[in-house]
Amino acid sequence: MCSAALYLFLAAAGRARAEQPNILLICVDDLRPELGCYGKSYISSPNIDRLAASGRAFHRHYVQAPTCGASRYALLTGRYGPADNQALFRRAEWLSASQETVPPSMPAWFRQNGYRTVSVGKVSHHPGGLGGPDWNDPAVPEMPFSWDSSLQPCGLWRHPRGVMHGLAHGKTRVVRREMSAYQAAEGPDSIYPDGLTSREALRQLQQLSEDETPFFLAVGIIRPHLPFGAPARYLRRYAGSVLPPIPHAKKPAGRTTWHRSSEFRAYKLQGRDPNTDAEFANLLRRHYAACVSYADAQVGRLLDELDRNQIAESTIVVLWGDHGWHLGEHAVWGKHTLFEESLRSPLIIRSPGIPEPGIHSDALTETAALFPTLCELAELPSPDFCDGRSAAAAIGSPAAEGHDAVSYTRKAVTLRTGTHRIVLHKDGFVELYDHKSPAAETVNAARGNPEIVAELTAQLYGRVGVGSLAEFFQESQSTHKR
Repeated sequence: MCSAALYLFLAAAGRARAEQPNILLICVDDLRPELGCYGKSYISSPNIDRLAASGRAFHRHYVQAPTCGASRYALLTGRYGPADNQALFRRAEWLSASQETVPPSMPAWFRQNGYRTVSVGKVSHHPGGLGGPDWNDPAVPEMPFSWDSSLQPCGLWRHPRGVMHGLAHGKTRVVRREMSAYQAAEGPDSIYPDGLTSREALRQLQQLSEDETPFFLAVGIIRPHLPFGAPARYLRRYAGSVLPPIPHAKKPAGRTTWHRSSEFRAYKLQGRDPNTDAEFANLLRRHYAACVSYADAQVGRLLDELDRNQIAESTIVVLWGDHGWHLGEHAVWGKHTLFEESLRSPLIIRSPGIPEPGIHSDALTETAALFPTLCELAELPSPDFCDGRSAAAAIGSPAAEGHDAVSYTRKAVTLRTGTHRIVLHKDGFVELYDHKSPAAETVNAARGNPEIVAELTAQLYGRVGVGSLAEFFQESQSTHKR
């Protein structure tokens, strides 16, 4: 869509609502783009699918980091940042030190522009957004000055740390090897923590809808994060279902960001290995799918509540997955790689007045783009300190072009373009994958393509925006606070 047409779309949306639009941001943990609306008919995700049918699903959205805390740092700040799970707590320390000016977070920006901001569940890395031994110490906020309220109902799980890895009926993780990697217990949604989170989110939606102040409500759903536990009725949906073969299921022959799936293997697996036991691999995949359907049901409750309170037409809804998850691809069960499976995740945006709803976008975009995108859609001042670039043009037209995506771990950084992925390791090793080739990310083409390596390396240096990639890997404070 041309800039003039995009302006008309935004202006028309603005006239359709007398006040600023509300924002409902739904964050889902470890969610692969393995959904009905992403062409995966064997997955039951009717509520996410109906959101996509009335909005815009981005089929090539990439996260900044394949781990929860660092990915959520990019989401909530619009900036590239530290690569570990303590990223937002580190930012909070910078804020309290007041040695340099730290740009506001996305909820703080909306709050400064007249919004009431509320967080329920796992939106930052810790459910409820607090630190301390049990993640419930109000003296240790993960995101200072951002939320009017930051909530996590705990019920039988007692505290947010228990909620994070909880199984049915209040079972909390104490020693990981003593907790099963999967479970399906009989009972309602509330026997697992996300049922409590969605119940509180509905209560917040009801209260916020009665106020004339526009709201920014963020809701974090934990499943399908490990352990794969969900009410048994969701697993029954997959009884007897035929799952497609796992693509490129062997461990890569050369050097990559492959790892041994240590997080997954630390759970109780009954002595079985999904890389050598196809029956066990399919069992795990069905339990993961059940968790996706359970998460989808919580999304449906939120969408229904918007309709019930008659605010769906004045609310921008975003569904975002914080990263992908390998289910056996490259012989990995987990995240933390710089392969496509770890970095590609769902992003769906429904905005009032959206043209051509239901048609997906193939424009490349990244998580850091969401902050400026929502500001543009809500007609708020542009946050010029963001590393991400607005994807609002693709909301106006599914044919709009996107932007290349940067991702990173502590040891490597990658650029995904429309045709290639380059991975630069801290010690200088290079991976190059040609996505025009059926081999995709199974054959490192760097040695035979020095010109492409040089071109994409220069492009990556420009995108990261630091003097050198060495500074990026060091995660210097000046890099993240500039």
